[in-house]
Amino acid sequence: MHILITGAAGMIGRKLTARLVDAGALNGRPIETLSLIDVSAPQKPERFKGSVVTSAADIADPAAARAAVASRPDVIFHLAAVVSGEAELDFEKGMHVNLDGSRALIEAVRAIGDGYRPRFVFTSSIAVFGAPFPEAIADDFHLTPLTSYGTQKAIVELLLANYTRRGFLDGIGIRLPTINVRPGRPNKAASGFFSSIIREPLAGEEAVLPVEDSVLHWHASPRAAVGFLIHATAVDRGQLGPRVNLTMPGVCCSVAEQIAALRRIAGDTVAARIRRAPDPLVARIVAGWPRRFDPRRALTLGFRGEASFDEIIRVHIEDELAGKFAA
Repeated sequence: MHILITGAAGMIGRKLTARLVDAGALNGRPIETLSLIDVSAPQKPERFKGSVVTSAADIADPAAARAAVASRPDVIFHLAAVVSGEAELDFEKGMHVNLDGSRALIEAVRAIGDGYRPRFVFTSSIAVFGAPFPEAIADDFHLTPLTSYGTQKAIVELLLANYTRRGFLDGIGIRLPTINVRPGRPNKAASGFFSSIIREPLAGEEAVLPVEDSVLHWHASPRAAVGFLIHATAVDRGQLGPRVNLTMPGVCCSVAEQIAALRRIAGDTVAARIRRAPDPLVARIVAGWPRRFDPRRALTLGFRGEASFDEIIRVHIEDELAGKFAA
């Protein structure tokens, strides 16, 4: 089996690569080749016995997109994206990467023809939905994004469904919850503070909270996100049907509940490292995001995430902190 990962140098891309290397197979088929692409060449994974091709490329360049799929990978994980806050602040960059890059890649697949129809797993986002919201958002709720990022993801969802309907590829779009707790340093995502208020205090550092404690959101760990991606490759096309984009399971909780979970697991001293500093731009972006979902389609299809925010914090401590934190 040949697997292509775009955005492979990013956090989820690295974790997905590591999981695939550890498994050595996908859906019972040995992985023989990994093609890893990002704007900066990803590192080659250690211990992988098969062939690894890493490259730096802008997949919005049609020639680069064609080169990426020329060897006909069996599975394509399309993770490459500009994050929400950056896409809002830099409109042209967001359109170039999130929309033009996605279209160039699926067009490159279509252009091969000759019966080539890879499983194409696209990482979408809950940002495709916009207010006003019902109490819980089901998959059939209309797409009315209120950010440029959400709009770009929604457009690609429509393209993915249409290209799948036409038989050009075998697509499935998974709307990821906000990934929490993200390891490493903060990125430019507007949602980054959801991770920061857990990650930095556990590391003995101060965290800045730019929104009210009452803000509700939908979360899943990086471990769960990788599990979603891998499971998406095994979902039966007949069971999925023509509605190829679906919302992943997550944990709905408020910022106050996040902090309460942190206090339960790590204590008052750690939770006290959170400093409140309102940011109107972040608050405006977050106010247009959905808060609670009904992921019954994903659950029926076998996708699984965490059951509580306490579990999400424990996953971070296990996976990133070797089981220890700065008390």
